Amino acid sequence: MKKSSITKVLMTSTLVAGLLAGCGAKTSGGSDTINLGANLELSGAVASYGQSIAEGIDLAIEEINKSGGIDGKKLKITKVDNKSDAAEATNAAIKLTSQDKVTAIIGAATSGNTVAQAQIANDNKTVLLSPSGTSPNVTVGTDGKLNEFVFRTSFIDPFQGTVAANFAAKDLKVKNVAIFADSASDYAKGLAASFKETFEAEGGKIVSEEAYVAKDTDFRSTLTRIKAKNPEFVFIPGYYEEVGLIIKQAREMGITVPFMGADGWDSPKLVELAGADALNNTFITNHYSSEDPDKTIQKFVSTFKEKYDGDAPDAFNALGYDSVYLIADAIERAGSTDATKIKDELAKTADLSLVTGIVTVDDKHNPIKSATVLEYVDGKQKFNTKVNP
Repeated sequence: MKKSSITKVLMTSTLVAGLLAGCGAKTSGGSDTINLGANLELSGAVASYGQSIAEGIDLAIEEINKSGGIDGKKLKITKVDNKSDAAEATNAAIKLTSQDKVTAIIGAATSGNTVAQAQIANDNKTVLLSPSGTSPNVTVGTDGKLNEFVFRTSFIDPFQGTVAANFAAKDLKVKNVAIFADSASDYAKGLAASFKETFEAEGGKIVSEEAYVAKDTDFRSTLTRIKAKNPEFVFIPGYYEEVGLIIKQAREMGITVPFMGADGWDSPKLVELAGADALNNTFITNHYSSEDPDKTIQKFVSTFKEKYDGDAPDAFNALGYDSVYLIADAIERAGSTDATKIKDELAKTADLSLVTGIVTVDDKHNPIKSATVLEYVDGKQKFNTKVNP
């Protein structure tokens, strides 16, 4: 397919200069702005995710607008806080589609809060792009039907679970493992299922399967049962609020084996909850690493630090940033702000170089892209390896 100027720019890692100047496509409509919405967890249980995504969104929009926008049209973002709640996410989607009349919605961060918007997006013919909703049912409903207007920037849980299982079996060379998962989370259940299937296929044994519920704070009795099974490794698919406490309590009980999770761990709050020492010998699958020497990644890290004058950007920062560029690329190629044309171009995306990987969208609206394995060392994420699909 013909590559847009955004594609060419991103593939050469020149993320700002001359971004969209002189592009051939013309976006239809008389307005001088393109209105995007952000339906994010800016407060509540997983506010760290939404806040990071919002920072990435703001940086990308600033870059694109400084470079002339899309055919001279500036991007505008309207943010709504879904408060980390599915019902609030639904209300936010209604507001963004019916009142704000946005061309596309970025969000939510979690799978459940994205699924809560899917029907609204489809009914209103509004593109919905989740930066980090990794459950398969974000883009394909439980009835097996494709959500026509729903896409994602992240890879899906089965891929993460497979990467984690292979890492445990082949890199750490463990044979007997425990799984400790959030029983109420589709995210956790999907990861646990794919991890178990892959690990057993590699000849490993699951010696213990335990569950917790979100908002639990005392995990000692369950950890005692896990410890009694003598696992060499514990897989904990979950979100940082519970995981931080689990790791802290496990180490206090003398459980020293490696722990591993997925992108749900990725929050500065995890280190605060668990403690830097407790997180040593733990690993996660994630979307990117700020320590990856890739030139595109290092350009993004440098620009992000310059804007926010702080720590290196996390994966949710990167996914928010990439989500804007993914939509902008589709808008440019569509030559229109018509949502149907944009979703058609999103579905055709191929070999688009973004910070979190080179993206090709498959027939289920999922990006085919690499994953990264990170290790916590004294409270800092360290790049371990990159795994291609």
